[in-house]
Amino acid sequence: MKVLVIGANGQLGSDVFKEFLERGEEVIPINHDRMDVVDISQCKDTVKQIRPELVINTAAMHNIESCEEDPLKSFEVNGIGARNIALLSNEYDFTMMHISTDYVFDGIKKSPYVETDLTRPLNVYGNSKLAGEHFVNTIAKRYFVIRVSGLYGNNPCRAKGGRNFVNLMLKLARERDEVRVVDDEILTPTYTANIAKQIIKLTESDAYGLYHVTAQGSCSWYQFAAKIFELTKAKVKLSVAGPDEFLMKVLRPKYSVLKNQQLQNIDVDIMPHWEKGLKDYLNSSGNL
Repeated sequence: MKVLVIGANGQLGSDVFKEFLERGEEVIPINHDRMDVVDISQCKDTVKQIRPELVINTAAMHNIESCEEDPLKSFEVNGIGARNIALLSNEYDFTMMHISTDYVFDGIKKSPYVETDLTRPLNVYGNSKLAGEHFVNTIAKRYFVIRVSGLYGNNPCRAKGGRNFVNLMLKLARERDEVRVVDDEILTPTYTANIAKQIIKLTESDAYGLYHVTAQGSCSWYQFAAKIFELTKAKVKLSVAGPDEFLMKVLRPKYSVLKNQQLQNIDVDIMPHWEKGLKDYLNSSGNL
């Protein structure tokens, strides 16, 4: 199968590219310097030249504060960009896989969100990603939309200054006697390499539609940090940060845990528990 990965130098895209490559597929990495998803002519030229059977769109504007400051650009990249690929998927007869986010929910539910739950984004980023979902599911004939949560991986995340939460905690543990982390935001931290394996499994089927793809279980950022320090035997004091200690400029859902209901419905859910994913990541990055 010929696979085109858009955003192949990103945190998730790099693992998706690697996983398909290791399986012996013909996989072509495309980065922003070669194809801007907002430019449909450029996208069309690239697709016409490559003629892929599957296109995985991991490209996104996902710095939350930048999206809030420039909503037009956010909707161009996350909404119109998805629309462009969806239109081309029909014209050039390829299956589209689009990556979305847990931030399409408002966090009010307080129990794991399933794919059929009502969406209600709290910020520009979530709204722009939801717009992208709608474009894909109303245009593309064959598509997978995948919602993910709390990503961390071996490749740097440019939107977060090149450092994920795990690496940030390890850095702070080396530099400080005490680290303070919020305990009132609940999520499912998910290792990107595990998502890449699940993507492979999902693309082996023709069960098109919307899927949640996250690790099993959930935790707060504080609990996640505690497990990081426990596994790495970091000698640092971990404390709960006060409710107003880290002022957030943009509203975020306090609870964004997703349940892989649709994966379970078709019996292809291979996502491990978040603690197993963390151990795998720490091993792969040389921190265990």
